[in-house]
Amino acid sequence: MIHSMKQLSKWLLIGVLTLWTGGCSHPTRELRPSVDMPDAFSRSGTQSLSQQWWQAFGDDELDALIGGALTDNFSLRAAWDRLVQAQAIARKTDASLLPQADLAAGARRSRQETGDTTSYSSLYSAGLAAGYEVDLWSRLDSARKAAWLDVQAQREAVDTAAITLSASIANTWYQLAEAKGQMRIAREQILTNEKVLKIVDIRRRKGVARAADFYRQQQLVASTEAQLIVAEEAAELLQYQLSVLIGNKPELAWEEVSVAFPDLPPMPRLGVPADVLLRRPDVRQGYRQVQAADQRLAAAIADQYPRISISANVETSSATSVRDLFDDWLANLAANAIQPLFDGARRKAEVQRQQAVAAERIDSWSQTVLDALQDVEAALTRQEQQSQLLVNLEYRLGLARLTYARNGESYIKGQIDYIRVLESLQSMQALERNVVTAQLTLVERRIDLYRSIAGPCDPPQPAPAQSGALQEATRTNSGGLIQDE
Repeated sequence: MIHSMKQLSKWLLIGVLTLWTGGCSHPTRELRPSVDMPDAFSRSGTQSLSQQWWQAFGDDELDALIGGALTDNFSLRAAWDRLVQAQAIARKTDASLLPQADLAAGARRSRQETGDTTSYSSLYSAGLAAGYEVDLWSRLDSARKAAWLDVQAQREAVDTAAITLSASIANTWYQLAEAKGQMRIAREQILTNEKVLKIVDIRRRKGVARAADFYRQQQLVASTEAQLIVAEEAAELLQYQLSVLIGNKPELAWEEVSVAFPDLPPMPRLGVPADVLLRRPDVRQGYRQVQAADQRLAAAIADQYPRISISANVETSSATSVRDLFDDWLANLAANAIQPLFDGARRKAEVQRQQAVAAERIDSWSQTVLDALQDVEAALTRQEQQSQLLVNLEYRLGLARLTYARNGESYIKGQIDYIRVLESLQSMQALERNVVTAQLTLVERRIDLYRSIAGPCDPPQPAPAQSGALQEATRTNSGGLIQDE
């Protein structure tokens, strides 16, 4: 009996392997976007850009912030969790290409009473059922490839999220530098305006200046104090924002930290547009989504063709004892072929839907490539124009300082009235604030450029959150974040 079971298993395995290797496979095709790519970008530099693009600024504090955030930021961790989900789904599709087997066992005891007689009977059973679908037309294989392409697309989504996060931290960090710069300028301007107020007050007491001049200068002092309040508010809010970005609770962790704008490094070398853009994670994600849609279309087409499946069953039972269970066996081996005849055009409609999905993915991917190309060119243009604007502002600020100094001397000598001093003072101080804002904008333009050409930055994959730890955190929280009704 045992020998016959071995022979049955042997021939079943040979039959399955023969049919398994006989199917055709739909290859993963290499695709190109339907976009006319330029030969070169409008501008380029000479500096090579590393995967960790933010290191180009040479800011150790920024490096530490982004390095920590790539592990602790919860939005990025959620992107990793979605990748793990996609991997689990792909592994489930792998199982569809393998034989499936189920083992069943049972025991039943019955009692029967006939008059004064009571009888008992027992039934023991065991069985093994196996099944396998022969993937003749690569329907299952195409679905499996589509699932793993989804995994690759989600991996690119992780890199996209990491680049977005690093850019957000860099922008917030230098916005904090601008806010602190505005605070410093406001304090300096308050001191300057109070000195001018004293001079105007002395001249008013001597009857040389009008009371209205004194009140105008007081307004300027109060206005500058208001600007200091606004800058302090911005600095606090940016620190809260930065704390959350790196995965911490909102706190004023950089209240005493000096934050300055970096000296911009040389322009990065861009290279061939097609190579630059196809290195971007969002473009690569769209590419994988196109390939996955192509595989799902192949699976839908294959679903219209006949299916062949193999099943095997081995059963045994005993009405006496478990020891006798394996004495008698019943084995069945069957092959089934199913050809769809009428389904109300459901499969045909699914093919049409998958064709439309594939077309949508191609168009969306092509638009992503165009948008990426626009991002790079816009970043190049904005940075160049902002550089020129900053030079212009600094030149005008130099002239404004000279004008204010000359008007101040003339006012003390009684050669001009206070209004001209006030106008030159307000103009100079406005330009001082504008220069700091322009410096921030220039740094942000460079961040935009780095972000538009950045490839995968390979963030470390964090350990997944454990449900037990989550329950413990909720339990130890004061009252819990969410109260049960």
